[in-house]
Parts: sequence; C-alpha cells; structure tokens
Amino acid sequence: MIRSLYPTLKVTARDNIIRISGNHEDVIKLKDDLMLIQNHILKHHFIADEDILNVIKGKKETVEVEKVLVYSISGKPIKGRSQNQQRLIDAFYTHDMIFAVGPAGTGKTYISIALAVKALKEKAVKKIILSRPAVEAGERLGFLPGDMKDKIDPYLQPLYDALEDMIPTAKLRDMIEKHIVQIAPLAFMRGRTLSDAIVILDEAQNTTPQQIRMFLTRMGWNTKMIITGDMTQIDLPQKQKSGLREALQILKKLEGVCVINLAPKDIVRHKLVTQIVNAYDAFDKQWETEQGVQKQRIANTDSSTSDNDDGYTIFENTDNDFN
Repeated sequence: MIRSLYPTLKVTARDNIIRISGNHEDVIKLKDDLMLIQNHILKHHFIADEDILNVIKGKKETVEVEKVLVYSISGKPIKGRSQNQQRLIDAFYTHDMIFAVGPAGTGKTYISIALAVKALKEKAVKKIILSRPAVEAGERLGFLPGDMKDKIDPYLQPLYDALEDMIPTAKLRDMIEKHIVQIAPLAFMRGRTLSDAIVILDEAQNTTPQQIRMFLTRMGWNTKMIITGDMTQIDLPQKQKSGLREALQILKKLEGVCVINLAPKDIVRHKLVTQIVNAYDAFDKQWETEQGVQKQRIANTDSSTSDNDDGYTIFENTDNDFN
C-alpha cells in the first residue's frame, strides 16, 4: 500500500529495515509518515489500512479511546476506531436507548456487542439479548429444513459471528444453554419484559412500525437497548414503511434516547467498501435529481396544456335513437 501511495519512490523492506530512495522531499515526507505509523502501532497494538491512509493523507489520527472495551479471542483489542464509534460508546454510558444508524461496515453491531460483552463481564447486567427481524435480502428462500433453531439460525448468523470473535466457543455455547446470552428473531420478543440486560436489535430498518413499537416497549429495569440499522438496505416490501425510520422521527427528542449517525468515513471493513458506499450514494442522488427533473417537466407540460384550453367542450352524440 505504501508503495502505491508513493509511486515516485523506491521502497524496499528487509527484516526490520526499510530503505527509501528517490526525490529528497518525498523521502523526508515518507520517513515522517512511517514514524507516525510506528507510533500508532505502539499505542494501539494494531493498525488497519484505513489508519495508514489517514496518516499519509494527513487526516487526524483515529480518536483514542481511554479504555479497551474487550479483547477478541485472538488477543486483538476491540475499541472505537472512529469519532462516531467513540460517540456510540460514550452514549452507551449516558443513555438507556441508543439508535446507531449508518452504512454497512461502520461497526454498529460489532461495537454494540462489544459493549454488551463488557457489561456482562463486569456484572453490570445478567444477560445479553440479541435480535433481528427474519427478513430475506431480496430473495425467497422457501421452506428451510430442520427444526425451529435450524430455520432461524441463518438470519442470526452475523450476531453469532461477532460473539464468537469475543467469547470462546465452548464458553459461548454454555452461556447460550444457560440463557445468559439469548439470540432470537424479533417475533419471539412479544409478551416479554427484558430486565437486567443489554438488548440489541440489529437490522432494525427491516422492522415494520408495529414490530419496532412492540420491541421498544419490552424494556425493563436496569436495561439498555441499542438499535442498529442502515436506511439504504431496506428489504421490506416496496409499499411497507420502515419501522426504524418512523421510530427515529417520533423518539429522537425524548430524554434518555440518543441517535448516533455513522458515515462512510467510519467504515472499518475493506477499503473498497467505502468506495462502494460512496459510489452508490452518488448514483442514488443522481437518480433522485433526474426523477425530480422529469416530474417537473411533466408538470410544466400539464400546465401548458391547461393554459391553452379555450374552455369549450364538444360532445359527440352516440345515441342512435336521438333525432
């Protein structure tokens, strides 16, 4: 990556030695950037492609978090890696209900689950409850084989993936069997009161207004709720209104509720994901502009036709009995 960002320089690395040759000013600039990259690694014990790009492009270093949330089973520290991720973490400690809304790859679900695992380890709550609507992403999968668990597990797999990254498999299996960690489709929430828990609703953009209203009113004592969603990936039928969109309009000003909006700059997946999100955003804006121009053109045409109407109407007699 560094070679591609400095195409005029010759960069070779052998063991722990990096040799740079080329234009003197560019060599000095790369040397300074490498020192910043080294400092980042020493401070965070980890560096991603995005961090390297931020350093070389002169952006401010990722906001430092005072404390690691949890460590993955591989020993990697899990903490906020962007300003808005840090805002999500801060909001967790000051609000009981947080809406985290943003594009794919911004860490909404992952950070939320890390916060839940941390609270459980610190015995601040007794259980973690994770849910998401069982909505297919534009496909009809038909009848799935197996018992109820086999049928719903494919929809919940992203939640299992995040948990398995933070809790050893055997321990996680034991916690699920003891209902300390509960993972269930949204439909299974009706009638429950969720107390002493961190409750996370993932993919909330695919809830109906009735579903999200039902879910939010399950909240019991000593409970925090995190609702995540991406308004650009709604898989509901075309005429069905998203429950998340409605909930944000109704609840955003309530005391105790916080809305965190994440952006493409918060994406922590492969660097191409940011480019893909930006490209689709640009396409959507262009399409909306073209639709607006087309509607205006039709409106102008209708207005012109109306203005040319002389007010007379000619009726053709089709009654054969009329003399």
